[in-house]
Amino acid sequence: MTTSPGLDPALAVRTPLRLLPDPRRVITKLFIPGEERPEHDSRSAVVIRRVLAMDEQTVTETLLRTTRLFAGRHPRLAETFAEHFDIVSHRLDKRLDVSAQRRQLIGAYFTHEYAVEAAALCNPSMVAHPDQSGLADGELRFVLSVRGIGEGHLSSIGFRTGVIGADGQPRIDPPRRFLTVGRSRPPAYERALFDGKLLDFGHDDEIRVVLRRRLPERFTTAELDDVLDELHPRLVSRPSAYRTIEQIRWIAANNYVTEFPDDRSLSERVLWPTGPAECQGMEDARFTRFVHDDGTAAYYATYTAFDGDEVTPQLLHTKDFRTFNVSQMTGTAARNKGMALFPRRVGGRFVALSRGDAESTSIVTSQNIQTWQDPHTLQAPARDWELVQVGNCGSPIETEHGWLVLTHGVGPMRVYSIGAMLLDLDNPERVLAALPEPLLSADATERDGYVPNVVYSCGGLLHRDTVVIPYGASDATIAVATVALPELLDRMRRA
Repeated sequence: MTTSPGLDPALAVRTPLRLLPDPRRVITKLFIPGEERPEHDSRSAVVIRRVLAMDEQTVTETLLRTTRLFAGRHPRLAETFAEHFDIVSHRLDKRLDVSAQRRQLIGAYFTHEYAVEAAALCNPSMVAHPDQSGLADGELRFVLSVRGIGEGHLSSIGFRTGVIGADGQPRIDPPRRFLTVGRSRPPAYERALFDGKLLDFGHDDEIRVVLRRRLPERFTTAELDDVLDELHPRLVSRPSAYRTIEQIRWIAANNYVTEFPDDRSLSERVLWPTGPAECQGMEDARFTRFVHDDGTAAYYATYTAFDGDEVTPQLLHTKDFRTFNVSQMTGTAARNKGMALFPRRVGGRFVALSRGDAESTSIVTSQNIQTWQDPHTLQAPARDWELVQVGNCGSPIETEHGWLVLTHGVGPMRVYSIGAMLLDLDNPERVLAALPEPLLSADATERDGYVPNVVYSCGGLLHRDTVVIPYGASDATIAVATVALPELLDRMRRA
């Protein structure tokens, strides 16, 4: 293992576990011929005309062949074909009587497979599973979120499950065969979020005031449409109003709910980019099991939304990993990559780590989990192995000694290493101690991959006295290391 002088290599112990990218894990996606690249024109009309010109025997044979080839890879293929036909059916003359078979075949021509992790598998995050039944004494079931990267560097969020044994050793369940992206729908929107996002964009005009006055605190898509439709024509005619209304529609599209069928296991669920802010990927989800003041628990995750030009932190919320609420965040600290939520309130406020300046670790608090202002710097690049930038490797882990934060640092040749620091439980703005050297760096077997020389985690888990750290190794594989908490704390130097 590559370490700096003075660090005992045995402090972090690699387990035999390895998750490799599997190109057989595929989803179905809508395919519009000609629009594989945004600057190209759709060829959907001509493709539909060609299918309509087929004789019935050719339609039957082509559909049968296609179904036989792909039915074993997707559980609801006929439903997918029907849905995709409906999406492009505006291209057909409404007077045409199109048979069910031909509709299915048109749907097939507008469908393709996408291998969600064919290029890379990385950036794992580990939390306790909501179902802890059926385990032996001392065992803990976990959920492992993973970032899959496929064609075009498009990222999505997938899941695995497993168990940490009483001895602290993890094992991962074999994933199920099929994948599904679930179904998305609009949520109940929050007026405060729209108000905050418009302020972030610099829009403080009459349209924003109308929304604030005429919309309730929580509202539906229909209520939003009604208010926008009723705007006075002379307000709407101003150039700035067009920009504001466009931003309002954009905000609405980026907040949604995704639900998965009950009969699909967690390892079959994929959170797929849905909103325009994440159209080029959902990256680096940092999950935490959040315990509210009344003792109830839920799961939150911050992740990076990427639209091809800009990155934005967004928020996931779920209680059961079946229904996910996706929402945006506002404020000066809700920018750039690397936000990570604390697993409970501290001093009555939500707390998060952030990296708004792109190179330092900051801490920030919020009353409502969506608005994050005025970050305070905790850690700046200082040591040789982190001079380029520092950041967190997931949500802080609560211990009786303080908040344990797994960190990352970037050094010469863009080598990423994992470190650690300890924050005060009651005042997490106070750094108590930190590892002077990396806890984990890529060894000779981990240096080569999609992104070389990188070890990176989006969240570990404490089980008894063992810190379990899943990490991506050069984006070529996901590995797991364990660290004895007492030894880790003993190696830290007081701040």
